[in-house]
Amino acid sequence: MEKCLVIIPTYNESENIGRIIPAVLDKGMEVLVIDDGSPDGTAAIVKDIMKSSPTVHLIERPGKLGLGTAYIAGFKWALERDYGYVFEMDADFSHSPDDLPRLLDACRNGGADYAIGSRYCNGVSVVNWPLSRILMSYCASIYVRTVLRIKIYDSTAGFLCYSRDTLRAIDLDSIRMKGYGFQIEMKYTALKLGFKPAEVPVIFVNRREGTSKMSGGIFGEAFWGVIRLRFQKIRSK
Repeated sequence: MEKCLVIIPTYNESENIGRIIPAVLDKGMEVLVIDDGSPDGTAAIVKDIMKSSPTVHLIERPGKLGLGTAYIAGFKWALERDYGYVFEMDADFSHSPDDLPRLLDACRNGGADYAIGSRYCNGVSVVNWPLSRILMSYCASIYVRTVLRIKIYDSTAGFLCYSRDTLRAIDLDSIRMKGYGFQIEMKYTALKLGFKPAEVPVIFVNRREGTSKMSGGIFGEAFWGVIRLRFQKIRSK
């Protein structure tokens, strides 16, 4: 049975990381935390867990280098080892660990090459977000579908499972967007390379602890990046 790795990027997640790691381990999966120099001691908490959990791993980076670069570093780390499936997941419980097996099943048994924990494939499944945030996110997904001419309903989702073969085929060094546009670029690149996506409906719950890392610059990068993707020739690794 293929090993599974859940990558969790962190910056100031000390209020959540000590709870999310055991919840993921309970699903029989390993964890790789990529911490961008959190001043609140997030990495220290992970190191303490690692003393008794050999399936927890940590990459420490010197500062905030972007969500996309964190995942790229994690993907490369996983591909250097024998993981069959690699997941993206937030640290703040907005993504439920209970949904991890459902994403895995969509790939392992459902024929998908990558599975998306989708907020919008079955209506709108978001809890505790302000209406303005829901509208912005939902309209962004419509924008991406329209410009890129794809049928993925939640292209900005950050809860995913990739098969090893999918990640190996993507030229990770060519992925340019660093913020949430990274999520769009990865899904679109995999799709254009012929890999099959599946959208698994999940309920997204806004964080209860810690602070959001969203910013206006993230949306600007995604807006212009989508237009660039529309006319970019996608090459495999």
